[in-house]
Amino acid sequence: MVLRGLVQRQPVRALLAQLFGLAAAALLAWVLPQFFSQVWLLAFAQGLAAAMASRAMHQPTWWQPIHLLFLPAVLAAMSLHVPSELYLAVFIFLALVFWGTAKGDVPLFLSSPGVAMALAEIADDERARRFVDLGAGVGSVAVPLAKHFPLLAVEAWERAPLPWAVTAWRGRHLANLAVQRRSLWECDLSGFDVVFAFLSPTPMPELGEKVRREMRAGSLFVSSSFPVPGWIAEAELELGDRRGTVLYCYRIKEAMP
Repeated sequence: MVLRGLVQRQPVRALLAQLFGLAAAALLAWVLPQFFSQVWLLAFAQGLAAAMASRAMHQPTWWQPIHLLFLPAVLAAMSLHVPSELYLAVFIFLALVFWGTAKGDVPLFLSSPGVAMALAEIADDERARRFVDLGAGVGSVAVPLAKHFPLLAVEAWERAPLPWAVTAWRGRHLANLAVQRRSLWECDLSGFDVVFAFLSPTPMPELGEKVRREMRAGSLFVSSSFPVPGWIAEAELELGDRRGTVLYCYRIKEAMP
């Protein structure tokens, strides 16, 4: 049970994928030395094998380019003689931005201005009094919404320190905006009229269960770009922005699927 629990953790899966890639590269160098005598070819072979292992272990898709480019990036940095202080600075910056991804959170995705405008219309149509943005990032939705509706109580939940700090700074003069540096999974959804999330396909089943369990009948859940599997949306709003964003709107009923 302990071993199974460890394997379920994303950092452990990432390490296993990288180790598999190293083993595959070593095997290729031994079996086909005439083709894999150059270190760069081995590095990309290792990355490809690690990315394939990551997919086989059902890691989120954004892990795959990380695995693919990790070892080539290390070799490139070594060849450029990058100062060691720069490694530390980059590591600290990435840790502040992607704080929760090692624990299974979603990386930073930014919503377009069109999303904020559409949500403003939704909040107006719903006559919402309380709105929450789960995984608010740098406040690209929460801040303009709070500015547009001074009487709307807006909450922005973001665990990563740097995006949280940016949102808090942007909304420092907005009395109706509360910025929480906490995981979205800790948020009680029962008091909100509109709940918004822009995450990824991976957490949508779990988030859907949380929405079904906590949101009250008549309230509205809006997911940007990623539907809840098995749910029928009340409306699907195509925004026509560069990303081709679709907002999936789910009306909460007494008995959700």
